[in-house]
Amino acid sequence: MHIYRGKEIKAADAAAEKRGMDTFTLMENAGRSLFMRIREEVSRDHRILILAGKGNNGGDGIVLARYLKNDGYHVDLTFPLGKAATPVAKKHLLYFENCGYSPTEKSGEYDVIVDSLLGVGTRLPLPNDIVSIIDWINHQQAMVIAVDVPTGVLADTGNLDTAVKADWTLSLHGLKPSAFQAGSAEHYGKKEALDIGLKQESNCRIWTKEDVKRTYLKRKEGSHKGTYGTGLLVAGSDEMPGSSLLASVGAMRAGIGKLTVATTAYVSAIIAGRVPECTYLHDGLSKIARGHIPEGMKAAAIGPGLNEPEVIEEALRHLLDSELPVIVDAGALKERNYPKRNAPIILTPHPGEFSKMTGIPIKDIQQNRIETARSYAQRQHVTVVLKGSYTVIAFPDGKVLVNETGNAGLAKGGTGDTLTGILLAFVSSYSDYKAAVANAVYLHGASADAWKESKAMAAMLAGDVSENLAAVMKEFE
Repeated sequence: MHIYRGKEIKAADAAAEKRGMDTFTLMENAGRSLFMRIREEVSRDHRILILAGKGNNGGDGIVLARYLKNDGYHVDLTFPLGKAATPVAKKHLLYFENCGYSPTEKSGEYDVIVDSLLGVGTRLPLPNDIVSIIDWINHQQAMVIAVDVPTGVLADTGNLDTAVKADWTLSLHGLKPSAFQAGSAEHYGKKEALDIGLKQESNCRIWTKEDVKRTYLKRKEGSHKGTYGTGLLVAGSDEMPGSSLLASVGAMRAGIGKLTVATTAYVSAIIAGRVPECTYLHDGLSKIARGHIPEGMKAAAIGPGLNEPEVIEEALRHLLDSELPVIVDAGALKERNYPKRNAPIILTPHPGEFSKMTGIPIKDIQQNRIETARSYAQRQHVTVVLKGSYTVIAFPDGKVLVNETGNAGLAKGGTGDTLTGILLAFVSSYSDYKAAVANAVYLHGASADAWKESKAMAAMLAGDVSENLAAVMKEFE
């Protein structure tokens, strides 16, 4: 489940050639992998149309057509843009014809349409003939399978004019960033990556259920509350007490050993009624702004429900001067430069907050989420958790993880505060902070998905995410 930019795919192809795998073999592998996966879903009773382009994406379609025909499928291979033009695609077309097959024109209705027109080399604007073909595909009743990327979608960004709306996209070697960008993600339909025999070398990938199982912190006999971290939560104001409560519940449900909440006396009274397990630092924001950080803390989070910018800035400065991992959210997020330090700094903006932090318009962020987050993380020496559909986790070393859990039910006030609490719990107790961050994001989204299985997304509250967390974590425990 690796993710590759267009230039990285080309570099992987070139590296494979240097290692002895020529492009003809690589295309053969791609076509065969497509065939092996498609035949699991498509029967020989189906009429299949393969629309092949002139380049190497079309060459993959040629190989697929040969394998399908050899296996008894009813397939029409057509070249609506003209016949294969690249050397390797021409060789595969010759091989196809020498097997006794011939390209045809499309005729009648089809059950399956394979879009093998354009790949990672797509450029905008699209020529009129391609626009016409896309329009024709999108008006058919057939299942549409896109090879690598849906035609019209740029591999690296969510920019597009018009594009094929695939039901299923089979990406070769790895998924492409536009599968996770606003505007283009919905064109992919169900998405899947196919192995074509290349070494996986991407520094960007999906964080999967298997990853969570592998890294999840399991409780052991003989452990004690100190084993699972002591966290400092700087959150809540008299005007916004709920943020601190939601973050506190999230941290406790996520298994933190001890939680100290730095907040007002009024807010602590509200939290104590729901989470009596917490301890408190009254007038906490001001005290931390004066340099008073309680001893024994393993990590700190600051931001939910805070509204005093100058005091927040002083408190954050003292936290960053400490050796604690620091999670920065909500009211503590703003445009600033962060110091390079040994302990991690974890920022959790939604796109609107990230826009204010970077000066980049929200639309541009959403169309290039992975690279925008990666660039900022590297430049500022921080970890960025860019929230939203397909939350992006970018680390300062250039590595990126993409999370697929979660749904539109999380588009409601307070869900980010809950995530901050879960993050604080995991960062306080894990030895590997990267796994802590990734698992927190995954389980936060999975809890929302568990709600969706039996209840309306619109009815979900931020507190429901924490309530569901216990059942979701049980699978990993």
